[in-house]
Amino acid sequence: MSLTLLALLALMPIIAVFFFLVILRWPAKHATPISYLVVVIIALTVWKVSAKVIAAATIQGLIITFTLLYIIFGALLLLNTLTESGAAHTIKTGFTRISRDRRVQAIIIGWLFGSFIEGSSGFGTPAAVVAPLMVALGFPAMAAVMVGMIIQSTPVSFGAVGTPMLTGVYTGLLGAPEAEALAAAMGLDYRAFIVHIATRVGMIHAIAGTLIPLFIAMMLTRFFGEKKSWTEGLKIWKFALFAAVCMTIPYVITAVFLGPEFPSIIGALIGLAIVVPAAQKGFLMPKDVDIFDFQAREKWDPNWIGALGGEMEEGRNNISLVSAWIPYVFLALGLVLSRTYKPLTAFLQSVKTPFSNILGVEGISQSVDWFWSPAFILILAAILASLIHGMKGDEIKRAWSKSFKMAAAAGSSLIFTVPMVRVFVYSSMNAAGYDSMPITLAEWVAQLAGGAWPAFAGVIGALGAFIAGSNTISNMMFSLFQFGVAERIMVAPAVIVALQAVGGAAGNMICIHNVVAASATTGLLGKEGDIIRMTLIPTIYYLIVAAVVGFIFLAIGMS
Repeated sequence: MSLTLLALLALMPIIAVFFFLVILRWPAKHATPISYLVVVIIALTVWKVSAKVIAAATIQGLIITFTLLYIIFGALLLLNTLTESGAAHTIKTGFTRISRDRRVQAIIIGWLFGSFIEGSSGFGTPAAVVAPLMVALGFPAMAAVMVGMIIQSTPVSFGAVGTPMLTGVYTGLLGAPEAEALAAAMGLDYRAFIVHIATRVGMIHAIAGTLIPLFIAMMLTRFFGEKKSWTEGLKIWKFALFAAVCMTIPYVITAVFLGPEFPSIIGALIGLAIVVPAAQKGFLMPKDVDIFDFQAREKWDPNWIGALGGEMEEGRNNISLVSAWIPYVFLALGLVLSRTYKPLTAFLQSVKTPFSNILGVEGISQSVDWFWSPAFILILAAILASLIHGMKGDEIKRAWSKSFKMAAAAGSSLIFTVPMVRVFVYSSMNAAGYDSMPITLAEWVAQLAGGAWPAFAGVIGALGAFIAGSNTISNMMFSLFQFGVAERIMVAPAVIVALQAVGGAAGNMICIHNVVAASATTGLLGKEGDIIRMTLIPTIYYLIVAAVVGFIFLAIGMS
């Protein structure tokens, strides 16, 4: 069978997702079962994947779904606990004192705080933390999810203390003779070569990411403002660019001099340390007449509103601002320490339930990490909040009950999404002798693109993240392929692999199960297609800028 026909068949599950979810705007719980059936039929009939492998991949997907729901539950529990105690109202008041402007709040919470959470934890956690917090501050649920998804771009390649680079690219190129030969020719050991690639990733992200806060502001006013105006968001361009560079400059410096573990963490922390005091002093703040706020809640489009409701009212307790933020401080410190303090890391990673070689299929394994998962730290933060805020038994019970119910509702959307992805990926285990569906698609695009490949390298990375729900997995799947294409068209492999990593980060903005997870934490299930239609805009921007920067790097001879 020709490569073109194989690629078109491999594209069918993705087309099905896009058509039903984005074009027809079906809820994910209705669209993804069809996509799952499409990928199973194609895997069985064309790729000749055995029913046993498909069943094993499906079971693995269900286990991963459980781990995602675990994180969703933790994020919901923290928010519901803070709401019941009254701390959410205190946090809202604190942000209002910085600025009443919703654009400013979104940039500080989403871009800066969200980047810190991404650097600490990754794996979709930022949207699961940021989105419900913004709902508590009075944002429409859909606006909160949109912001939470947009910021899953620039910090993602260095998320979870560098996992997409140190696990994704590292594993993707590990053992490849051509990669080891290039590293040796450059006088680098293998890890130093990965760090070399990571510096290019940081540079591209810093350039593309500089406009992300402005995108947040403009999309808030365009889609959720009374005037439906892009220019209303553009009016805050000075503050948006200021907030951007306060994060991206230390971010790229850290990537160049300290490696891939800490750019997002350090960039976000320095950004917060500069931007929040500056905002409090009115630096580059909009004038009172230009303050942007949402209309009264009763005028909101019903599609914007999630099950969490609107602004959180004041609780029975008068929680101080410091006390209200302690659970989030604990969360941030816990995530960083769990990823950096080796004895603690080793202990947390040891508590797991492994599922090795599912159904006897070699290579398809999964584990449930009970303590290593960000969910564990989120739940501990919620328990800490209930203690320090002096919550009563019935308040705690309401928080846990509501969180269980909302997390369970997310299961109906995720239960087919992740298994679909796993069957797609494990189509490599076939009797037809074909490459896996993702690799077949990538090879077809490479064949069509030829010397223009740098324009498409990031797109392949984004496609991998859209399918797999992870920049790390996208890098694992495609890094060696990207390296090989770069050698065939005789351009610097490190730059092309860097474009793969940046594209994989951009793809997180439209990743299905990240959208589902973020929607679940705000009670906004069923509107995933609408969110992806919005986040496609910054995703396309990001991929175009990355491609342009990649061509410039190659033109000036960057290795």
